[in-house]
Amino acid sequence: MERRQQQERDSLPKDFPNLKNDTFLRAARGQKTRYVPVWCMRQAGRYLPEFQDTRAGQDFFLTCRTPEICCELTLQPLRRFPLDAAIIFSDILVIPQALGMEVTMVPGKGPMFPEPLKEVEDLLRLQKKVDVDAELGYVFRAITLTRHRLEGKVPLIGFSGAPWTLMTYMIEGGGSNTMSKAKRWLYQHVDASHRLLRLLTDIIVDYMVGQVKAGAQALQVFESHAGCVGPMEFSEFCLPYLQEISRRVKEQLEAESLEPVPMIVFAKDGHYALEELSRSGYEVVGLDWTISPREARERTGNQVTLQGNMDPCALYAPKERIGEIVKKMMEEFGTQRYIANLGHGLYPDMDPEHVGAFVEAVHKHSLNLNEHTWPAQLENSN
Repeated sequence: MERRQQQERDSLPKDFPNLKNDTFLRAARGQKTRYVPVWCMRQAGRYLPEFQDTRAGQDFFLTCRTPEICCELTLQPLRRFPLDAAIIFSDILVIPQALGMEVTMVPGKGPMFPEPLKEVEDLLRLQKKVDVDAELGYVFRAITLTRHRLEGKVPLIGFSGAPWTLMTYMIEGGGSNTMSKAKRWLYQHVDASHRLLRLLTDIIVDYMVGQVKAGAQALQVFESHAGCVGPMEFSEFCLPYLQEISRRVKEQLEAESLEPVPMIVFAKDGHYALEELSRSGYEVVGLDWTISPREARERTGNQVTLQGNMDPCALYAPKERIGEIVKKMMEEFGTQRYIANLGHGLYPDMDPEHVGAFVEAVHKHSLNLNEHTWPAQLENSN
């Protein structure tokens, strides 16, 4: 009886435990923090033996549709490392699935679309209006369950792929080095490209609002393929939709009397548009490792919080070297309006102990830097 009552409580997006560590949210909002918060993209992933044990023999997207397993995978890295945020285990390609496209995860190859979009007429195959509660409710249930099971330890991040990034997968049929098929649409089928990007934007907005209703306390938009287009194409086919997502999500949350949440935009290899991204309506701009922290600060004018940007491959270094790299990164970013992360996700063959060394070094060096630079202003919120 008691177990059933607990399960019922865990399924309701209300009465969440009080948050004990708000350092990540404070940094995202530009407030002072006692130390630099840290989390890792793909922190719930194959580099953890317990992740592999949990997912053994199970279809990837079936895992994504099983809230109990998603919750468990989300919590696993929090049991190992003193991270300052959790990110829900899911995948950006659940949106093309909601549009009616088949997506499979092929071992050793990644996601594959058996029937990608090849001609403009193929857009007719897509659902014109997606009921996100019906099609993506399993993600919302996973978020609600995880918020309860986190017990207020750290905030929970929800996420979505950006329209252009999703469009590339839907047309390429999987990963690609050139994205030539998707880029061909931008040059040959301009109107159809915008039609598809608008459709994706509408779904993403509803999806992200739904995640907040379910319990997400921050949101990240992944424009993973920004580096496949140049500044002109980014300005036409990427930036307007990123701006629209931020604006409309905030408007819908306000209209429904929901608390606003900080939003992060991560445009990998999109450093050419850093100024535009910093003015795109997101509280946080994520950076990959191809730009120096000092340059990023100069170009954004310290008007947004920055997130990133250590090269993931630095985690292959000895632990002592990881600490040195982190210390230099802290010194260049500064300890305020900053969230430490990698410049991309963790790789499957990385040593969990080296991930732990990264997290420990961020906390250690940022605390030391704060003590030496502004001891009188230290916050005691955590």
